[in-house]
Amino acid sequence: MADVSDKRRRIDQVLEPGYADDLGDLELGEVRRRRDTAEDVEAQISYYRRLLHGRMDLINFEMRRRSGEEERSILEALPEILASGMILGSEPTLRHIETMPPLPTTTGRRLIDKIMDDGVLTSLPELSEDELREAIDRLREVETELSGQRRRLHEVIDKLQDEIVSRYRSQQDEAPVT
Repeated sequence: MADVSDKRRRIDQVLEPGYADDLGDLELGEVRRRRDTAEDVEAQISYYRRLLHGRMDLINFEMRRRSGEEERSILEALPEILASGMILGSEPTLRHIETMPPLPTTTGRRLIDKIMDDGVLTSLPELSEDELREAIDRLREVETELSGQRRRLHEVIDKLQDEIVSRYRSQQDEAPVT
């Protein structure tokens, strides 16, 4: 496997083939470091997905308002719109994040960098129906990409965690019985 520090983005490092391979050859501290990095990247991806969902909810509300399904202004409905994506049943679905990940810059080349620009949200009332549909399609495209990355991250995290658990179990099996 290539040295994981060769690449800029941590997501590329963690999802690189080999990142979670041949773990038996690594020190336990390195396996833990890789798991922690993968968990940090997963938290960032999850955060971005939540932001995308919020944007999608706002655009969908605006589309419903224009079609006459909704009479309130977006400002009047904002607390409800933003809260609706955070509650599943009676429990919040947000995991605690100790430090909020930095938002991607809007000057990047990746679609996620461009889609996180608040320009669409600040001009929501002025956008045409086609522009709204285009914005929601772009958000869905990015959400699909992030969901795929998140699934792959969970596979990596699970593999690294399984290695850590396996090592602890083997240490317990080797401990002398008194």
